[in-house]
Amino acid sequence: MDCRVVVEAAVPVYDVETVDEAIRIAISKTGEMLNPDLKYVEISMGTRASPEGEELPPAFIAADEALVALELEMTVFNVEQEEHASRIARKEIGQRLENIPLKVLSVERVDDDSVETDGEGDTRTETGASDDDTLVDFDDLVDDR
Repeated sequence: MDCRVVVEAAVPVYDVETVDEAIRIAISKTGEMLNPDLKYVEISMGTRASPEGEELPPAFIAADEALVALELEMTVFNVEQEEHASRIARKEIGQRLENIPLKVLSVERVDDDSVETDGEGDTRTETGASDDDTLVDFDDLVDDR
């Protein structure tokens, strides 16, 4: 089973004046920490709400410092349970985002409809990556020599 996991991160940002600036810096900072190892993790603004349900901006600024809520989304392949997928995602992302709190927001199974075969029985999930990003099969390398 393959699962799509969404993790919330609280990213601190320093020397900012506006919410937009804080969000841009937080996304950039997070992308730098995740790349090149986890370039397949999608980074987007998180959502926040007050206890009354009122929607709040994703960043809180005080004294030119901000705490920005980001959502990090990744697909975890070949897991037995959704709980296993969430632990893998937290570990993979958490190893690269030191001292940044993480919380799993959702785990969804990836539909079998989005999985395609390559004609040899192997399956892969479309992630939007280009063909240049795919790995070459070892047998194909040996046959080319």
